Amino acid sequence: MVDAGMRTDPNAGAGAPAVTADGCDLVTVPARQGLEAVDILRRGAVDAVGPVLHDGGGDTLGFVVPPGTAAAWDLPGSTCTRTDGRGLRLAPEPPVEGSAWLVPPAEADLATDPAVLRRALGEAARLIEAADNCR
Repeated sequence: MVDAGMRTDPNAGAGAPAVTADGCDLVTVPARQGLEAVDILRRGAVDAVGPVLHDGGGDTLGFVVPPGTAAAWDLPGSTCTRTDGRGLRLAPEPPVEGSAWLVPPAEADLATDPAVLRRALGEAARLIEAADNCR
């Protein structure tokens, strides 16, 4: 299923998904899965990762995705929050006290493509499960 704002080809030359004046949405995942996903996204044919936040406690990572993603996001183990342009701005300073940019806006695409992120999070979950089963 292709949702609004999702490209079906991660290697398409159409550019990064747009973050508009309406803001962006934020996909939040456990830090371990998110860090694996960032590595997966960076190892791909194209560097497909947009800005990524981490919380002060190091428990979660938040991937900036295009506005409207939250309406169709249903990946277990993650949440997607609509910002409607409130609070989350892609500025050098993190938008929430106690958070920091893992991938700052200046070093990333405008947003992570939700379809590409979904695949990376799925692959990350499988890698983590395989690693945990080897113990």
